Amino acid sequence: MADTLKGRHVLITAGPTREPIDPVRYISNHSSGQQGYAIAKACAALGAKVTLVAGPTALADPDGLETVHVETALEMLAAVETALPADVFIAVAAVADWRPAERADKKLKLDKSDFCSLPLTENPDILKTISNLDAQRPGLVIGFAAETHDVEALAKAKRIRKGCDWIVANDVSGDVMGGTENAIHLVTPDGVESWARMPKQAVADALAEEIAAAL
Repeated sequence: MADTLKGRHVLITAGPTREPIDPVRYISNHSSGQQGYAIAKACAALGAKVTLVAGPTALADPDGLETVHVETALEMLAAVETALPADVFIAVAAVADWRPAERADKKLKLDKSDFCSLPLTENPDILKTISNLDAQRPGLVIGFAAETHDVEALAKAKRIRKGCDWIVANDVSGDVMGGTENAIHLVTPDGVESWARMPKQAVADALAEEIAAAL
């Protein structure tokens, strides 16, 4: 395989975030991290220097690249900013949109009314933050859109709203987040390219080739 990304720094987020409610509970989602890890491996295989910022997953750290482990959205954003500059930023992680406004020091009891009306605060939008940087904005910023309906339309709107260059959209109405295959739509300023369902590593390999060609 040609070293078409040699000399390039690719920064990738993967997996979910966990936003603690109390010492035993948290807000999270079903992201397995498989697609993000696969993309990290694919970019490394093309010769890139890869920094993988990973939320909590059951996956082993990929060989030949740097993996930074985080738990929360705030930690993920800080790790991404620390890893800059980069030529490419790929926001694959399923970041929790909200976190508890305050973390309880003790386990909340189910008979407490404050547990049933948990105050939340919005997490930082990592993709939008990096897309709108000035001097340190990567040359290619790619986001992911996990949708259950109107996948292409929502992905096109997200690309504009976030200010990123590409959106990789996938339909997660089935067992995509925990499964081994994905069918994606690559949304760019030039239009939408739909790919057949394939193993997540094959998706990653194809995306890495698209990135190398774009650079």
